[in-house]
Amino acid sequence: MARRPVALVAAVVLVLEACGIVLLNWILSIVVDRQQMSLAGLEPGAMSTGSWVGGGVFGLYLLLCAGILVRTALRDRAPGGFARIVLISAVVVHGMVGAFAIGLVGWAAFVAMMVVLALLVFTLVAYGEGRARGGDGPAADGAPTGPRPAAPGAA
Repeated sequence: MARRPVALVAAVVLVLEACGIVLLNWILSIVVDRQQMSLAGLEPGAMSTGSWVGGGVFGLYLLLCAGILVRTALRDRAPGGFARIVLISAVVVHGMVGAFAIGLVGWAAFVAMMVVLALLVFTLVAYGEGRARGGDGPAADGAPTGPRPAAPGAA
C-alpha cells in the first residue's frame, strides 16, 4: 500500500515548509528592524524578536509533525493519541492558512497548502484506528465484531 511513502513525502514537505517559515520570519524581522517599524507603540526590537520567536515556534511545530510522520512510516503503525491530535491540528492549521492564502498570496499558495493538507489527511486515514493493532485483532479474520443480532421472536 502507498501509506508509507505518502507519510514520508508528507514529512519531507513539512520539513521544507518549516525551513521556509523560519526563513520568512527571519526576513520579516530584518525588515522590521531596519525600517524601525512600530505597531501601536510596540518597540521595533520587540516586534523583530516576536517575529523570530513566532517563526521558530511554528517551525518546531512543523518539525514535530514531520517527526511523527517519519516515526509512523518507519514503524508502519498508526500514531498514538497525542501524536494523532498533533497531526489533526496540523491539518486544521493548513486548512486555515490555505484559506487565508487565497486572498493574501494567491491561488498557487492555496494549492500548495491543500497538497500538504491532502498528504496529512491521507496519512491519518490510511493509518486509521482500526489498523493500529497491525491486523492481529478480532477483526483480522473478517468476522463481524459487533453484538450478535437478537433471534427472531425473542423479545
